[in-house]
Amino acid sequence: MIVWYQGALRPVEAIRIDPTDRGLLLADGLFETMRARDGRILRPERHWARLSEGARLLGIPLPVDEPSLAVAARELLLANGFVRGEVALRLTLTRGPGPRGLAPPERSTPSLLLAAFPPPEPVPPARAVLIRSIRRNEFSPTSRIKSLAYLDQVLALRDAVAVGGDEALLCNTAGRLACASAANLFLVVEGRLWTPSVGEGALPGVTRAVLLERARIEGLPVVEAEVPPHLLARAEEIFTTNALRGVRPVASVDGRMLDGPCPGPVTRRVQALLEPE
Repeated sequence: MIVWYQGALRPVEAIRIDPTDRGLLLADGLFETMRARDGRILRPERHWARLSEGARLLGIPLPVDEPSLAVAARELLLANGFVRGEVALRLTLTRGPGPRGLAPPERSTPSLLLAAFPPPEPVPPARAVLIRSIRRNEFSPTSRIKSLAYLDQVLALRDAVAVGGDEALLCNTAGRLACASAANLFLVVEGRLWTPSVGEGALPGVTRAVLLERARIEGLPVVEAEVPPHLLARAEEIFTTNALRGVRPVASVDGRMLDGPCPGPVTRRVQALLEPE
């Protein structure tokens, strides 16, 4: 396996992570998961914008610009033989090495790693579990960036799996719905598309943004708002979105099967809206 690390293609066996890297020690960094098709990143400008905003918030200087990243991605895909079909890309940016303690060094030496993987296997509709013991902190600035700190989501998904689920739904500190473990959340209630707003702790997902734009153009009613958990019981359809899996319908919540076909008509319509690139 070949990866792109610190400006060059390298065999994965040759990669050395500094033991003082703050991404390793403190989750001081960001990541982006992107889908590529036939050698090109899908929606690259949106991923770059989110990465840039996260880096600005954390004060991590970006070691590359957008055109350089596009070139690196093409070289990486070619080196791994991923020139046709769908591929998953993972970009990891850390602040780099630093002294002990929490305070960032005065001058950062960022670390940037780009790796390519086969796309995730198709999965059946989700068996979602509402996790109330772990909350998404909508007041934290890190709720709006792709921070490396994902332990809350890891633990929430672990708890969902422990009771027979394969997806976790998280609430915010007010007890309202925020997101899924690694995806944005949508409910169809009386024909309207409901999704938690970014202010509620929802990550500003790339696929989410494209979906909202296209749904409004197509006249599909959209509500970005506070979404109380009791709407789950009223929803005709539920689905999640992220960059790699696209739209994933939800078949059940807490063991209760949703009525009707899965995916439902609105979910299928949304899938069709997202297909053109």
